[in-house]
Amino acid sequence: MIALEKRPEPSRWLGFATPLFAVLATMIAGGLLFAALGKDPVAAIATIFWEPLFGEFAFYYRPQLLVKGAPLVLIAIGLALGFRAGIWNIGAEGQYIIGAICGAGVALAFYPFESALIFPAMVIAGAVGGWAWAMIPALLKVRFGTNEILVSLMLVYVAEQLLASMALGLLKNPEGFGFPGSRNLQQYPSAFNADLIANTGFHWGVAAALVAVIFAYVLLSRHMLGFHIRLTGAAPRAARFAGVEPSRIIILCLGLSGALAGLAGMFEVAGPSGQITIDFNVGYGFTAIIVAFLGRLNPIGILFAGLLMALTYIGGDIAQSQLGLPAAAIQVFQGMLLFFLLAFDLLINFRLRWQKGATA
Repeated sequence: MIALEKRPEPSRWLGFATPLFAVLATMIAGGLLFAALGKDPVAAIATIFWEPLFGEFAFYYRPQLLVKGAPLVLIAIGLALGFRAGIWNIGAEGQYIIGAICGAGVALAFYPFESALIFPAMVIAGAVGGWAWAMIPALLKVRFGTNEILVSLMLVYVAEQLLASMALGLLKNPEGFGFPGSRNLQQYPSAFNADLIANTGFHWGVAAALVAVIFAYVLLSRHMLGFHIRLTGAAPRAARFAGVEPSRIIILCLGLSGALAGLAGMFEVAGPSGQITIDFNVGYGFTAIIVAFLGRLNPIGILFAGLLMALTYIGGDIAQSQLGLPAAAIQVFQGMLLFFLLAFDLLINFRLRWQKGATA
């Protein structure tokens, strides 16, 4: 018999090692999945993790690490702040969508007028849009005690319907020959989120992600507010005795989370995506949950976890085109990371003990 025994104190080295164990276990389980689909597991894993970095066309794929990693890092930083405080925002995907709609809406409202003020206005609109969408579960929780998990998650579906409505109606390109979708912002210089350094993938969204990492690290490790956030998550009763106002922390964390998700959506629609379409959202808001936990809710860890997850996005696309792997298999492969991480996290607080017999 195998029994779980509570550790006297959490294992520090396992706290750092379990993300690595989770990645290795995901590779093994993913290889078995690919083999069951009739594909060479070694070739599939190598394609996902090696090809984007060192393959024949790595010069093209490497900049995409920044392009795909930036929204994941931005969203995950906001989620991590809430998770640290015990506030579970599962609706970042909806806040991402609303941020994109608001940012694109500002740009299209001024089209074709050219001004250096349009892009900053889009940034503000994207952040405010994501913040406002996150305030719905925040205020409902503070005022009526509702569950922020359910409310924020259900609002994702509302946001998706609003996205479809905008792509087919208010923001639809009048010169698009009837096809759904807005004008392409990549062809609107004042609204285009172009590379700051040509052909590197380093655009304003990447810069914002790096600033968010630094800001969150300083907040959590050097500022009293960060201490209050951590204390609220670790010991809610002690936080109340210390004078921390729970409603203030809820509104702050959900607001920051929504604003960062909205920024991610705005930078995406103004750059890599280029336009509002029915299928604009690609799941960044949900994938960022994996990134946050894989990075141990630590801003520096989230930065590396975001790049790793971006690598699986790029490598997964390559594996689909070169090896014929279905997209669903790649999504399962990415999801395995979170499941294995949660499984190995159990060992931080518990150790396995072998027993000869069961106790009645």
